[in-house]
Amino acid sequence: MEKKVTPYKDSDLNKKKQVEQMFDTISKEYDGLNRVISFGTDIKWRKKVIKKVCDTQPKSVLDIATGTGDLAIEFAKQLPEAKVTGLDLSEGMLEVARKKVEGTELADKIKFIKGDAERLPFSDNSFDAITVSFGIRNFENLEKGLSEIHRVLRPNG
Repeated sequence: MEKKVTPYKDSDLNKKKQVEQMFDTISKEYDGLNRVISFGTDIKWRKKVIKKVCDTQPKSVLDIATGTGDLAIEFAKQLPEAKVTGLDLSEGMLEVARKKVEGTELADKIKFIKGDAERLPFSDNSFDAITVSFGIRNFENLEKGLSEIHRVLRPNG
């Protein structure tokens, strides 16, 4: 039997909707909260991911649960020829991400879209590299999310 985990036990909303609302609510404070709560580990972790992915020289990168876009933005900086897409459930988080690149040379190199990791709005074999930072814990159905990632990841991606 599949165990259902929801952030708020007293809500009638499913996990996805609860997570979306939670991140919409904290989006403007998220970056600072994440640095404090993780004791800066989030920065070190991102650097490792950037190096590992950039070493493969992907032409297209999808960052799922992109949040405020820090990882996707760094990919756009490090991989100037790559198409970078950040996807998130929370429009509030995406608004913060878009503001970070607004008016910069990165604005045309990165796209932030609202979407569900369990129903990715992309064709099969669309991306050379796909990342999911801290958001994997927020998948409602982990198997479905991983299946979708596999579907849109190019062979040998």
